Amino acid sequence: MVIGLSSDHGGVNLKERIKMHLEAKGIKVIDYGTNGSESVDYPDYGKLLGEKVVDMEVDLGIAICGTGIGIGLAANKVKGIRCANLSDTYSAKMAKRHNDCNMISLGERTLGVGLALEIVDAFLGAEFEDGRHSIRVNKIMEIEN
Repeated sequence: MVIGLSSDHGGVNLKERIKMHLEAKGIKVIDYGTNGSESVDYPDYGKLLGEKVVDMEVDLGIAICGTGIGIGLAANKVKGIRCANLSDTYSAKMAKRHNDCNMISLGERTLGVGLALEIVDAFLGAEFEDGRHSIRVNKIMEIEN
């Protein structure tokens, strides 16, 4: 499994913590930036990571900004992306189990590090349940067309 990470300046610290957490578990990570506190635009990083997921350069994406909202909205504009902005572990599991999300977004300013890591683990540990959920996911994806 290869996980892509991206953030704006408001999410760079949490991104680094998630990166260390995943690498300590032996998970390969590709970091698409940003890597500093200088102000950057979150849409650029949400779009970039979304494109990497759709192009299958990474298996899943985790995008971080101050709230996770803006970067997630940007990612969802990339055709083929299903990105959920998460703040709890139950939703993290359901995002994968029922919605087959291929990206999540998190907020550095809204989540503590411990909870953020639990959300990441819950999302990565869940599996898509297929069946009736495939019909619904396909309906979501048809909206893009």
